[in-house]
Amino acid sequence: MSHILVILNTKFLSAIFSTIFIILIGYFLRKKNKVTEQGSKILSSILLSAALPALAFNAFMQDIKPETYTTGINVLIFGFVAYVLLIFLSYIFYIRYEGDAKKTMIVLTTFGSTTFFGIPIINGLLGSTGTLYANIFNIAYRVFLYSFGLIMMSGIKFEKKNLKQIFLNPIIIATFLGLIIWIFQKYIPFARIDKTAKPIFAGLKYLGNLSSPLAWLAIGMTLANISLKEALEEVQTLVYGVIKLIVIPLIFLVLLIILNSLGIHFQYEAITSIIIMLATPPATVAVAYAIKFDKKAVLASNISLVNTVLSVFAIIIWIVVLTITHGMGLI
Repeated sequence: MSHILVILNTKFLSAIFSTIFIILIGYFLRKKNKVTEQGSKILSSILLSAALPALAFNAFMQDIKPETYTTGINVLIFGFVAYVLLIFLSYIFYIRYEGDAKKTMIVLTTFGSTTFFGIPIINGLLGSTGTLYANIFNIAYRVFLYSFGLIMMSGIKFEKKNLKQIFLNPIIIATFLGLIIWIFQKYIPFARIDKTAKPIFAGLKYLGNLSSPLAWLAIGMTLANISLKEALEEVQTLVYGVIKLIVIPLIFLVLLIILNSLGIHFQYEAITSIIIMLATPPATVAVAYAIKFDKKAVLASNISLVNTVLSVFAIIIWIVVLTITHGMGLI
């Protein structure tokens, strides 16, 4: 019962309310012509070039605790395996789709809103241990989101002439810099600016915290050009919901149970964190890509709005399932 009651945690409710509330603000600002049609693209550009690099770097400013090292390493490795598998599964799920619709569905299915939707729930449910595992799992997420996701949506190819454009992306640089600091923080403690240069870190934190509201405003502005009723009636939106919120978490829960039975140990907190993050609505970054690069922006915004609501119920169900599974000794 305590696992269910934690859903009433202020952080959880705030994450849900903030998402829907700010999307609606963007919606009404555009609907009332307070901003132009280019508003969402301008916000997306700020998001991708400034706010998200800060967010990506900030995520690695945390300690590595000895007692969580073994599971942490397993989660780190599993994260990379998981996202390769997610991409593979997404291609299978949407094999009948074509063009931009296929690319958008694959990217939105692969990348959920782990940072802004998943982690606040995990923190309220499992505390600092769960949050640590969530951030470790997010390392692979960031690497793939800011490489594979960007390439898919922007159309950039892995050609020699384009490598500079891909790997000198501010988000990619910030992600790898943060990863190096996180891994070698024992040897370069001065690089932990959250401890050694708190004023600088505070500025980066403010900048990073802009990511979510900027993306939500851009989503709302895009939604203003369509019918919300049609968003609920869109078949692709519901297909996405079933795959992203039910099928994928189920596949990975079974996989984690099998790995545990084979001796590759994942603590209960780690498994719960991973499943909750997989059951989140599409990443705001992924939707921002769709808007910025004109890859089915309306469809992406529809999916984001509808599945933000649906994921609340999906996560509640998954918490119940995980609690029962844990009680049975399977995880």
